[in-house]
Amino acid sequence: MVPHDDTAIVAIRNILTRLCKRSGLSVDRLRTTEIDTSPLLDLPVVKRYAEDHSLTRLQSVLPVVREHARRLPPTHRVITDAELSLGLLRETGEAEIDPSALYSQDLGARREYLSAHWRRLHELAAADPIPPAPTVRSLRATPERRAFTALAALLVTGTVHTDDRYGRIPDRAGTGTLTVIGDAVIDHVYQVDTIPDARGFARGRFTANPGGKGLNCVVAAARLGVDVRFITSVGDDESGRRILDYLRSENIDTSLVKVVPNAATPITALIVSRTGITGTIACTDDRIRLTDTELTAPLVRSALTDTDAVLITLEPPLPVIEQALATVQALADRPPVLVTSAKVDTPQVLYRYLSAVDYLIGSVRELDYLVPEVPARSGPHIAEQLRMLGARAVCVVEDFGCTVRSDRLALDIPRMQAAALTDIPGSRSAFVGALIYRLLSGARERETKDQARNFANEHDFAWATAAMVATQSFAGDIPGTMPTVDEVDRIIRLTSEKH
Repeated sequence: MVPHDDTAIVAIRNILTRLCKRSGLSVDRLRTTEIDTSPLLDLPVVKRYAEDHSLTRLQSVLPVVREHARRLPPTHRVITDAELSLGLLRETGEAEIDPSALYSQDLGARREYLSAHWRRLHELAAADPIPPAPTVRSLRATPERRAFTALAALLVTGTVHTDDRYGRIPDRAGTGTLTVIGDAVIDHVYQVDTIPDARGFARGRFTANPGGKGLNCVVAAARLGVDVRFITSVGDDESGRRILDYLRSENIDTSLVKVVPNAATPITALIVSRTGITGTIACTDDRIRLTDTELTAPLVRSALTDTDAVLITLEPPLPVIEQALATVQALADRPPVLVTSAKVDTPQVLYRYLSAVDYLIGSVRELDYLVPEVPARSGPHIAEQLRMLGARAVCVVEDFGCTVRSDRLALDIPRMQAAALTDIPGSRSAFVGALIYRLLSGARERETKDQARNFANEHDFAWATAAMVATQSFAGDIPGTMPTVDEVDRIIRLTSEKH
């Protein structure tokens, strides 16, 4: 944080106060206003957000103001939310609140609603104690001035995704840096005795937690000590904030996460039987997907080119995947590239990039999506099909076992004896995180330094397979089952003792 600049704070406060008039703060209002907004557009926090998210400064003002308004004390937050028409309380879905009145096109109407519903708005903002409700006249004096001064002070002295809270995580000596491109969602998990048919009935339990293949993989790697940067997008809603808070709690760098204003974070439903077999219903919103344009932003491009490994899940839109693979394929000193398979509408588009993929990972079904013309007969069969298309190594991972085919290895690791279930959500993410850890750590035996960076051996794949077994404690929280190094070592030790 930099010292307070009272002159700058007053200037920003005056701009925000004037922008309250009419319909409030918006890109159109900034574009058409006669107010000199250059001090607001020139704020370091706005410029940094614009650079990180490949937006113009005009487009960056609203999400930056919204993010900083959330950090205000309840009364200041309620006032600035209503008068700037930021829409923060719209996300609560509270039936007693009328968003069309609270965020009316007229400032006077917003003030009247704010005064009339003062107590309930403060209750929604978790205020304790709640100050006496002001009249519209008194609201326009001291309360507004204090609220907008506090917001201006945060904007002048604050940062977005650069201070300790926003996850510039410390270096982890000897492990390396991983950059991940993938999805982050909220998983609605239904654990049932059996998955019901169309007219069936099942008893079970429900949980809702952060998830998505990308998120699960970054947590898996971070739990093992890898320095992880995550390129993804979330909505500017309670679920998006929950995901960001969760990632930061796992010590993951969120500085490259795109937060989309006025959009809902996607939800995925998973129905999990007691043996671990899972059915999935995915729901996405194109408004909050990454775009290939964002991958050309300087910070994102730097993250892809200055890293020890790259992981790309096939969840984002195809142009994003293409752009990411083209970027790393063009590097003279390319880091190891791992790709986790998923259903892609036109997989043939990706074939020209497969030569840049060091490890292509998935179940038989997931990998079969990439070769729609040739049905997979087995793990070794689909692995060889994808190797002929250019992938350097293919890892078929399912049922707590692993099949690997590459120029160096023809490896079949059978289902481990410690596996008590058929499968479990997130087990393949644990495998991916563990393989990356082995590639980047100094824990492996190699003939040369070059081999240590680029090629996994039988011990690495066995260790990664053991990481899948360690996820069997699943109770609805998929990333929560990702194991530590000690937990994987314990599985390896117990397996060795049985032979």
